[in-house]
Amino acid sequence: MSNTLQEISEWYHAQCDGDWEHEYGIKIETTANGGWLVRCDLEFTELGHLELPIIEKRKNDDDWSTIKIMNKQFIGSGDFQKLEFLLSELLKFIKLNS
Repeated sequence: MSNTLQEISEWYHAQCDGDWEHEYGIKIETTANGGWLVRCDLEFTELGHLELPIIEKRKNDDDWSTIKIMNKQFIGSGDFQKLEFLLSELLKFIKLNS
């Protein structure tokens, strides 16, 4: 397992308190346009009060990403090559704010 996945897994495990994990968590999905969507619930974590301005990068239809905090969720989306980038941005957000 990569360090990024290991560290996100450890953060997730630290949030599990018998209740949180039943309603909240981390979701990785594919999108209708062939990209990725990463959602991480921040509600009832030490990060739940934080905000993040929308960070959009678009070179063209095949090279783009968006990262934001909305409704107490970290939301990252991007083209088909951005999954590792989105997960590393989630980890960076966790580390900078924990």
